[in-house]
Amino acid sequence: MVIESQKVTFSKSKEEIAKFASEVANFEKLMPDTVAKFEVTSPTTFKFALQGMPEFELKVIDTTANGVQLVSASEKTPFKLNLDLQSSSDNSSEGFFVFEGDFNPMMAMMIKKPISNFLGVLISKLSAI
Repeated sequence: MVIESQKVTFSKSKEEIAKFASEVANFEKLMPDTVAKFEVTSPTTFKFALQGMPEFELKVIDTTANGVQLVSASEKTPFKLNLDLQSSSDNSSEGFFVFEGDFNPMMAMMIKKPISNFLGVLISKLSAI
């Protein structure tokens, strides 16, 4: 299952956005208002839980000027979350989040809307920084 957020324009370079997103503590600023827990567990890992949802742990595994790649730290729910970035000009860039997970059809149907909403909040808050 692949879910993409909408593409947005940032008033910062892709390098600045990638640097911000590579610092896991900054993800607390991007979380929805329904975040029930956020905890940095290492320089590359953080845990979070949204109200009514299970807790997830994400780890930054790669950072380049073209984006940031995170993976689930749990083998029970393996998925990837990528921030893809492109330059628009020297002082602006475009980007979007991509969620990739291997779920059975029933689970995919149940989580598609919450994940789509979550990605929408992440990209919206990231565009406001």
